[in-house]
Amino acid sequence: MNDPRKVDIYSAEHKRDPFQFYAFLRSEAPVFEVGVPVLKRAWLITRYDDVVLCLQDSDRFVKNASNAGLRSPKSMPWWTPASLRTLSENMLDLDDPAHRRLRALINKAFSRARIEQLRNRAEVLAEGLVDRMRAKSKPDVIEDFALPLPLTVISELLGLPEEARPRFRKWTNVFLGARSEIRMALSLPSIFALMRYLRRLVATRRRTPRDDLISALIAVEEGGDRLSENELIAMLVLLIIAGHETTVNLIGSGMLVLMENPREKERLIGDFSLLGSAVEELLRFTAPVEIATERYAAQDIDLRDTTIRRGDVIFPVIASANRDAQKFAEPDRLDVARRPNPHLAFGDGVHFCVGSHLAKMEAEIAFGCLLRRLPKLSLACPAHELQWRAAPVVRGLKSLPVIT
Repeated sequence: MNDPRKVDIYSAEHKRDPFQFYAFLRSEAPVFEVGVPVLKRAWLITRYDDVVLCLQDSDRFVKNASNAGLRSPKSMPWWTPASLRTLSENMLDLDDPAHRRLRALINKAFSRARIEQLRNRAEVLAEGLVDRMRAKSKPDVIEDFALPLPLTVISELLGLPEEARPRFRKWTNVFLGARSEIRMALSLPSIFALMRYLRRLVATRRRTPRDDLISALIAVEEGGDRLSENELIAMLVLLIIAGHETTVNLIGSGMLVLMENPREKERLIGDFSLLGSAVEELLRFTAPVEIATERYAAQDIDLRDTTIRRGDVIFPVIASANRDAQKFAEPDRLDVARRPNPHLAFGDGVHFCVGSHLAKMEAEIAFGCLLRRLPKLSLACPAHELQWRAAPVVRGLKSLPVIT
């Protein structure tokens, strides 16, 4: 392998196949420091047990930079406008008790019952998208199915107007693609536009509430406590991005993997009762979220003969943990019936993904519909020609052209 210190973990080249790199680190350097744009340096934690430790030990591995002795998050350069710093007031970037407070409020509004009400709507959407794919001469799984399904579902759940949804995708793409200080600076107009739009939408919902999640978040109360305006905007930005990004990547990469593993694809088509376990396996195998968002060392930490200093940035690598042979038998083999499957695709500990149920429901509907309606689906180009997105944290395809 080339010098691992020179690997750009945000690059499209790395995203194509990060698993060999992480296998090398698990074996030779399970706690490994790399150069990272904006953050400068970060520790990669790659073994399953260590990743679990990092995700669960929220006293030593903290989310709020101030709890590690820093003035501000290292992901926000000194020139970041104060109005954008309010985005850090989301529960993903906070520690308890602030995190616990926000999570209690979102759980009350973002209930499983509210999500289940979307099941029939998601099924109808999926069927309609497949109809459109079959009518196209050059269908693309990402553009024609994997993107519009979860984006429409989260938009309808939140109450985002239909005409604004293409702009939300554009804004979130810019947000997620800000992998250098220059790109961050160039992304500012889009982020400002997103926040302005959300503030206007929240003001409208305050005057005229509807049966949607934005109205529910405005109204939700726990022990006399409510979300502040900044907390609400930060929460909405998080829900819009996380509410569709993981699922887009999962559906796209998952269909690619199934086409590359025809035995498992046929096995699933022959027994759709395996859909639940297949989704869990595709989450493990494809790494739609490659790396958990950064943690900070609240104190000096000795791990695997390496000392991580207080204030250092730490990346728990989910994609690596989910291929660890110490935890999974034949980890590089796809098994749609794998049980047990203790993957970490949605994280672990207090920050376990609040939207995991929604993502899995959408994925089961998506794979079931695609495989039932388009059982002969195949790639329209060689796999090595597919383009992967260059981005921090997530892993997904730009496009997936197919033959139906």
